[in-house]
Amino acid sequence: MVCVPCLLLLLLPPLLRVSADTTEPCELDDDDFRCVCNFTDPKPDWSSAVQCMVAVEVEIRGGGHSLDQFLKGVNTDPKQYADTIKALRVRRLKLGAAQVPAQLLVAVLRALGYSRLKELTLEDLEVTGPTPPTPLEATGPALTTLSLRNVSWATGGAWLGELQQWLKPGLRALNIAQAHSLAFPCAGLSTFEALTTLDLSDNPSLGDSGLMAALCPNKFPALQYLALRNAGMETPSGVCAALAAARVQPQSLDLSHNSLRVTAPGATRCVWPSALSSLNLSFAGLEQVPKGLPTKLSVLDLSCNKLSREPRREELPEVNVLTLDGNPFLDPGALKHQDDPMISGVVPACARSALTMGVSGTLALLQGARGFA
Repeated sequence: MVCVPCLLLLLLPPLLRVSADTTEPCELDDDDFRCVCNFTDPKPDWSSAVQCMVAVEVEIRGGGHSLDQFLKGVNTDPKQYADTIKALRVRRLKLGAAQVPAQLLVAVLRALGYSRLKELTLEDLEVTGPTPPTPLEATGPALTTLSLRNVSWATGGAWLGELQQWLKPGLRALNIAQAHSLAFPCAGLSTFEALTTLDLSDNPSLGDSGLMAALCPNKFPALQYLALRNAGMETPSGVCAALAAARVQPQSLDLSHNSLRVTAPGATRCVWPSALSSLNLSFAGLEQVPKGLPTKLSVLDLSCNKLSREPRREELPEVNVLTLDGNPFLDPGALKHQDDPMISGVVPACARSALTMGVSGTLALLQGARGFA
């Protein structure tokens, strides 16, 4: 019989005898709040993860191991252990650094369906083999946030639609970084009715055309915040066209940390979403204000670009809050700091932002961690 609480931790096997000279791969903090496991040993003692059952925030890294050995427990019905699973405190779970059969991942999701888990992160995983047949109804967890970074799937671009079928409705934030495929077959994707935040940052090969393929029309009706940092975006007008084709109405759009080009003269003018009120174009290498921006915005961030003069009023939208810090016309040394953040002992604002790009989401996650205690 498979120990289902251990199933929540990548279907760990029944408790094994722990050798006295074995270094514990798992650490639980003094508050029983956060537990981290890193199974790097060639023959890992998976049973060490049992101490994480009392934690609110759990991170398990598989040390690159294949988890095929746990397939024997995938057909266990977790319903018989529902009360035990509900008693677990875990609210945030990160699984990473392993080769995981799709059948095993689905079995984990089925077990987590009885838990109070709210945030799930999959990182540095290779998901192998076919996904089990779609269930009649979602039996996985009722997540609010799902994050994936550097996860490959044997099923290619169909992975999101297949994963979605196992999650209960209500997902509000979806973060996908370093994806191997974002060309989703739209026919196999259900509508994300409650999704307000979509973050496709850190996908440098995405580009304008890839965004067009990733944003399936009418699948994101509640979208309010779209982040495309370091996503290979090429022109603001190309992004605008993708948003128009997807028929989304985000209020906030982050295009920072892309090498944006100015829209070519004579290009067809795009109609931006009417709800858009905040546009971030910082760290975009802009030497002039792009043409074809929304006519009215609450916030426009043009900081840390290469503007050599102050933009004229007619070049800008009607805007309430305009940020121009870190441009050469205000700071002659700005370009040097953008190219080399460590050029001096004093780290200016633009260099600071460049150095911390990519960890801001992690910091925000940690800052809010105590809210689940």
